[in-house]
Amino acid sequence: MKISVLVGLQWGDEGKGKMIDVLTPEYDIIARFQGGPNAGHTLLFNGEKCVLCSIPSGIFHGKKNVIGNGMVLDPVLFRSEIEMLSFFHLDLTDNIYISRRAHLILPTHRLLDKAYEAQKGVNKIGTTGKGIGPAYIDKVSRNGLRIGDIDCDFEKKYIDKTYRHKKLLQQMNFKYDLASIEKEWVESIEIIKQFNRIDTDDFINKALNKGETVLAEGAQGTMLDVDFGSYPFVTSSNTVCAGACIGLGVSPTKIGDVFGIFKAYCTRVGSGPFPTELSDSIGEKLRSIGNEYGSVTGRSRRCGWIDLVALRYAIIINGVTQLIMTKSDVLDSFEIVKICIAYEINGRKTKKIPFEINSSVKPVYKELPGWKTDMSNVDSEDKFPKAFEDYLEFLEVFLEKNIKIVSVGPGRNQTIVRNKLKQL
Repeated sequence: MKISVLVGLQWGDEGKGKMIDVLTPEYDIIARFQGGPNAGHTLLFNGEKCVLCSIPSGIFHGKKNVIGNGMVLDPVLFRSEIEMLSFFHLDLTDNIYISRRAHLILPTHRLLDKAYEAQKGVNKIGTTGKGIGPAYIDKVSRNGLRIGDIDCDFEKKYIDKTYRHKKLLQQMNFKYDLASIEKEWVESIEIIKQFNRIDTDDFINKALNKGETVLAEGAQGTMLDVDFGSYPFVTSSNTVCAGACIGLGVSPTKIGDVFGIFKAYCTRVGSGPFPTELSDSIGEKLRSIGNEYGSVTGRSRRCGWIDLVALRYAIIINGVTQLIMTKSDVLDSFEIVKICIAYEINGRKTKKIPFEINSSVKPVYKELPGWKTDMSNVDSEDKFPKAFEDYLEFLEVFLEKNIKIVSVGPGRNQTIVRNKLKQL
């Protein structure tokens, strides 16, 4: 058996939570492979809105859900998710598996996150302040604390790590109150002890050998990847498909289908370049109709037209086999829909992502007529308006990839699988 992987192709918030929820019935195991509680995957379950930050989005289907070794886990936020999910009477302790190699986010990581951002001033990245970056810094500098350490001289290791962090905070003259957040953190470690703690590489590979099916769930988006995104305004992990190999402990030869998900337009949260951003009434209209506010931070998302230069780049980087487009319905009322087909940099046009995306990068647009139709009630591709079909066809020809699934609303039933795909 091979692993299927779902990755975001833009700057995150593409609708991965919903699509994992839609795809989950076809799989035995859902596994998150990177990121931390800075990623919010929103699902609708029995009419209730649920935001999952660390727990994989397959939890509502009674599947095995794996928190991979590539993730960083905050015990306090994990505990709050567990308490939220208890409302739905789900079997959590038997269906959640946590990698022993996943790193812990310490209370001092959160303090360091805020201190680092404060020092950057106007050049701040716009992090969620949840300690993800500092936790990954400790991981790569070989100073981290892992889930497996809970069972091995944990108190001494914790004291050693936090002592080092306190010295750093002191050097930055950052004022803090550690005691107020440390007690809850220590209590939350006891909650983690109630769950299955595993070696993810052994668990996943044995499952594949037994014929079980696995769906790897990515967080954030390709353009936030620490290597291939709009550096330095990126996250601290590899969000691309290859990250699933490292974040779960599987060979590249085990990767099968790669689902690449994108919005019919673009959004971004926090600082950083965004060539197609609209700082006008159109951008505000996209934000309002699309309810574009961060599921974790509540921050308003920056909005703009779809960027096919970045999207084609993301498809290549991830080796996408199937495309999924979400939020088509948000564009229902627009007379004209614009599509970025190239960048203009210092008077020259290019269809390649430059080494550095900055203010000199200007989008070159193609205009198409809008479909002026309420798409939220469309239940088959036969009912797509002609203008929408033209929009899909333009994207597919440019991207050289078929769009297999189209989402026209937040509900599971607002998901259309296309069968009439043209040969590209």
